[in-house]
Amino acid sequence: MSIDATSDTTTSPENSTTPNKPHITWQDSYSDAHIAIEALSSILQSIPPSLSKSETPAYSLLHDPETADQISRRLRQPDSGAGDDDLCRWLYDTFQTSQPDLQLVVLRFLPIMAGAYLSRVTLHKPLAGFEAVLLALYAHETTSRDGHSVTVSIPDLSHSSIYHETKQTSKNTATELNLAVISPSLEPHGTVRSTRRARIVGVALELYYSKISNIPAGSKIDLCEFCRIWSGHDGTELESPGSSEGKEIEGENLENKNKVKKGRISLPWELLQPVLRILGHCLMSPEKDKELYEAACAASRSLHARSLHDINSKAILATGSLLKLVKLAAEPNDGIDHTEITLSNVITI
Repeated sequence: MSIDATSDTTTSPENSTTPNKPHITWQDSYSDAHIAIEALSSILQSIPPSLSKSETPAYSLLHDPETADQISRRLRQPDSGAGDDDLCRWLYDTFQTSQPDLQLVVLRFLPIMAGAYLSRVTLHKPLAGFEAVLLALYAHETTSRDGHSVTVSIPDLSHSSIYHETKQTSKNTATELNLAVISPSLEPHGTVRSTRRARIVGVALELYYSKISNIPAGSKIDLCEFCRIWSGHDGTELESPGSSEGKEIEGENLENKNKVKKGRISLPWELLQPVLRILGHCLMSPEKDKELYEAACAASRSLHARSLHDINSKAILATGSLLKLVKLAAEPNDGIDHTEITLSNVITI
């Protein structure tokens, strides 16, 4: 059965504000998860029997390494993502169940789908399977936001606070909220056009970021690897030539340089911003996964090198901030709190 790259706007029960929203019971989630596993067993070569016997099948499916490896290898195949791709059909149908646990399973493979899709789109091959899944994620986020943009409030520095004083006299004594738009409001789209592609993939990555604490580390490592490929830089130019680390990285990446350069894609801000937010989580994650941290460091260096090459000031500041996090993490921590006011009998004039 072929997949048409269209998407109906489906309201997720957990985010719907309508009074008639369906109530999802544990039994519904359990049954849907078993149906999804049964459908997946007809696509993959083998499914571990423990998945069907598990009391939490969706959670087991999300964290099963053997199943994740099989799905990842299939998504990376050169002929994957077409309209008749059974695995893409399964991912699409599984996400449309509106079960949060099963939607996490689909989001777990978003980095590979987005990576394969963006890397092949210039080849002008039909990728309706990938596009159908990406549009389903975009439609879900569009419905959840209900026409509103994602904003953050910034303190108004024209008013004094406990941290600073200002000599400026404000006409309005009331504290006004300065809102910065992180993600503009979304418009429904039923097809993927070249002018919308970065926005649609970027919104899917924003949804991924909102659930990132529940997604396995292997998925985040996949995204870090694709960041290096997308950037077209291996990041070794940022290493000191005389350092042992620089020599080691240079030796490891000589054979991969051509591969990285071939995967270079356009990185507009609407695509780059959610990627950088994800990398920030990987660097500051409380899980302290060493492999994930090293992959995020390498991705940050590559994207910073790309930003310098493109002379993109906004991207240079953002990626430079990530590298500062890396530098601070590498420095020895003596337990000093630099925000604490020190007590001293010496008056400095």
